[in-house]
Amino acid sequence: MSGNTATREFPVATEHIRTTRDALLAPGRAARVLGLKRSEFDLAVHLGRIRTAPDDGGGGGRVTRDEIERIRSADGFPETLRAGIRTVGTTEGAALIEVTRARFTRLARLGLLVPVKFYLNRYRAVVWLYLADEVEQFARDERNVPLLKGRTPEGLRDQLAEGLDLRPRNWRGRYLGFLLRQAHDPWVRAAAVASLLDGVEIAEVVRDPYERSHLHRFRPVRPSPGSSGSSGAQLAEEIMTGADPDEIEWLRTDLADAVAAAREQRPAPRPDPRTVPAPARPQPAPSETEESGRLRGLLGRLWRRDPAA
Repeated sequence: MSGNTATREFPVATEHIRTTRDALLAPGRAARVLGLKRSEFDLAVHLGRIRTAPDDGGGGGRVTRDEIERIRSADGFPETLRAGIRTVGTTEGAALIEVTRARFTRLARLGLLVPVKFYLNRYRAVVWLYLADEVEQFARDERNVPLLKGRTPEGLRDQLAEGLDLRPRNWRGRYLGFLLRQAHDPWVRAAAVASLLDGVEIAEVVRDPYERSHLHRFRPVRPSPGSSGSSGAQLAEEIMTGADPDEIEWLRTDLADAVAAAREQRPAPRPDPRTVPAPARPQPAPSETEESGRLRGLLGRLWRRDPAA
């Protein structure tokens, strides 16, 4: 009996694969097919290692079966794929290139090592993560040897003493690159840039309220640890918002250009003046009506009592 069951199931399964060959896989299913954790899959998409496409409904983040087959047929799969998205924190990264944690942190603050992710630990401290591949490549570059041994050059020490920390800014740049790679619409591109600016900056650049409203529709959801309004969410909000004056100016310029391009291709919708109802005629307040009626009644009685009548 079990043999007959297996014989009947096999052709059905084969036919299912054949008929869904061109289907789009949701992120969770694609991750399982590739043998990745969901966090690993998301990072691979973020880095462009896995290409996604919009589905029929206009959504994003789905993977074609051709893309799945391309990845699975690559040499060394899945080890090569996993190695390319492996992340390390400060301690593991420092051990990887045989430097102290303090030196690794200095290199990251100077912008020489660029974080790819961050999270908040239980003490609400920011933990930065780096691609292991990039850390190792940095150490292999002969030009960086002086930075790995001996004293940090004086100019760089001065910058660190002044409080330089490029980790948040470098992460924002990397995150914006990811958003722009995923954007399939000019307004989505503009909204990606706007996501790194606060509301005041956006209002100053995009003065048309209908364009701002349309832009807000496509604003990407920011990754936010913790509940809304919590200290963790506020800290994450600070990391994800442009802070340096030159960075803000660059984002404002880029936003203005992106909105102009989107407007030229497809203007933001605005209400048809023919369908906007005329404002209602103001009605007198009940108290005014009552007072007016009482006054007319009083005048009428006085008129009837007037002897001259």
